[in-house]
This record gives sequence, structure tokens and C-alpha cells, in this order.
Amino acid sequence: MCRTQELVSSASKAKFSSNSTALNHEASAMANTKLGPILKDELDIVIPTIRNLDFLEMWRPFFQPYHLIIVQDGDPSKTIRVPDGFDYELYNRMDIDRILGPKASCISFKDSACRCFGYLISKKKYIFTIDDDCFVAKDPSGKEINALEQHIKNVLTPSTPFFFNTLYDPFREGADFVRGYPFTLREGVPTAVSHGLWLNIPDYDAPTQLVKPLERNTRYVNAVLTVPKGTLFPMCGMNLAFNRELIGPAMYFGLMGNGQPIGRYDDMWAGWCMKVICDHLGFGVKTGLPYIWHSKASNPFTNLKKEYKGIYWQEQIIPFFQTVTLPKHCDSVQKCYIELSKLVRENLSSVDEYFVKLADAMLTWIEAWNELNPSGEEATQLSKVVSE
Repeated sequence: MCRTQELVSSASKAKFSSNSTALNHEASAMANTKLGPILKDELDIVIPTIRNLDFLEMWRPFFQPYHLIIVQDGDPSKTIRVPDGFDYELYNRMDIDRILGPKASCISFKDSACRCFGYLISKKKYIFTIDDDCFVAKDPSGKEINALEQHIKNVLTPSTPFFFNTLYDPFREGADFVRGYPFTLREGVPTAVSHGLWLNIPDYDAPTQLVKPLERNTRYVNAVLTVPKGTLFPMCGMNLAFNRELIGPAMYFGLMGNGQPIGRYDDMWAGWCMKVICDHLGFGVKTGLPYIWHSKASNPFTNLKKEYKGIYWQEQIIPFFQTVTLPKHCDSVQKCYIELSKLVRENLSSVDEYFVKLADAMLTWIEAWNELNPSGEEATQLSKVVSE
């Protein structure tokens, strides 16, 4: 049996087939709106912010049934106004320091990377995270897009990372596997991450912003694709959902912002780490629908100050992630992430000393994850490994 078939067999049978009944029930629930909001008690919405959350009014029809975790960045003495009627928890920097103690050092300050504290503190199976400058988009017919609902559809249906289907996601309504698609791979694998896109302001780096200051994305592509195994992609955190139970420990947004030499690479770093681990464990990642309306263009000169080292470093970082391999004994996300932190230290410290600090923060993140999300004996053993 080839490695691809082994991954499909182990991941799909152990992780997917065992949950097939539950997935079928959840898929049926999506088709029956009378049953109420889908995954209402199994999903948290995580929002990083420095301002009043008036944008939630536009999202009220879609978000109000769900629990929100708001991570306030910046000045903790500032009061953030949340519209009435939403069920939420709000955490500022003082809360993060109080809850994590010395381990709070792994959570970025003055950067949207602070959102990953919400992933730590959540107890739900699924996470949807969105930025506060993202509004409800409309499809070509003029209908408002329920981005959360589409993300849920994406994560509740399998991915197909080992063989590309030319009709894209075969689990969407009106699509299927095309002629010539191997039957041994049609069961798919569990979907770990659903990566959504944006209309209006595109997610460009600073040099591209400066060259194309007036460019707007008006192209609505009605498609969902599985990112193939062995392929990296630039993950954007402003419109993103994931299965927290499946991949949560890998969704660390790194050290960015205040006191760090780099910014605006938090989601990129998480995406590279996550994809390597998903490929190793046999999980899938989808990108495409849903779209949101990205309303605000950030300052390209400010962005350039944050990004310039990352733009230079990524030419060495990306080849590292493209060639890195994880040993077979790494059979959990935590073990994979600990191993990846060692490899980051060994291979990227020559790029800059920052990566030694980042590797340490990756270990601290796993320690914090295990403390807030204990899973019995394994958590204890992993804590010992991290300490050693």
C-alpha cells in the first residue's frame, strides 16, 4: 500500500468513518433550517479588536445565535462596546496575563495575532474567526452571503487532498467525482480548515498595495477547492474556520506586533505550520467560498514597516516548510507541533535570532494549550516532553 493510501486509510477510517454517523446527522441538519442554527452549541466566533464592534449589527442575523469570544488588543483600560443581544466573553491583556501567567508571553500584543488566545480559551469543537472590518458580502444575484453557514458546510464535509477533482469540491450540491477519479480515494479525509476569501479590498502585501492602490477584487468565483497535499498557501486569518478538536494546537499565530521585528505574518505562519501537519496526519484544507466584504484598506506604508523583514525572510522560510518532514512517531497535532518547533530552531535560527524566540514560543503555546485543554495522561506526558 502506498503512503497516500495509508494516509487515506488511517485518517479516513480512524478519524472520519468513526464519525460518519455524526457527520451525516450534521449534514442533514444543514439541509433543515427548522432545526435551528447549525452547530449552535459547538462553535465559537473569535474576534480580535481594538474598537467598538458596531460591525456586528450587519452580522446579527447570522451571528446572534452563537457565542462570541472577543479578544481586545491594545489598551486594556479602554471600554469596547458590543451591541446588545449578543452572547459573548471579552478578554483584554490583563485577562490574558491573569489566566496564562508567564505563558502569556506567547500571545502577541498590538497585533491581530492575539486572536489565538480565543482558540486557547474556547471549549467548542469548531472556531470561526473574523476581523472587525469584514462585512456581509453579496453573491452575484444580490443575496447576502451567510459566511458562517458556508464555512460549516466546508468543515463538515470531507476534503480530497490526494487527487485533484476537476469539478472542485465533489461534496457540494450539484457536483461529484469526475470520470477517472480513483474510487479508493473518494471517501476523502476529515476537513481541518476552511479558508474563506474577500470581495472589495484584496489581501495584498505592502509593495503590491503601493503599486495598485485602487485595485479592488470584484471577482466572485463560486467554488470550493481542497488545497492539494504537499502544497502550501498564504492563509489569511480574517475569514477562517477550523475544527478545533482536530487541528487546534497547530493554529498558533506566532509572535508578532509589539516588541517583535515582524508583523502581518501571523496567519501566514499558522497556515504553513498547519498545512505541514495536516499533510502529515492526513487531514484536509479547503479554500474558496465563502466571501466576505473587506471594507477597510490598511495603510501600505505602515504595513511595509511591519512586513519588510517577512518579505525578505519568506524566501527562506517557505522552502523550509516545503521540504520539512515529520517522523512517523508524531501521531498527534501536539507531537507534530513540538517536533516542528525543534526543526524551526535548527533550520531557521541562521536566518535571524527571532526564530529561536519563536520556537520557544511555539513550545510555550503547546504547554498553555495542554493546561487549558487537558486530555488526561497524554497531556501530562506532553508537558514533560515540552519541559525536557
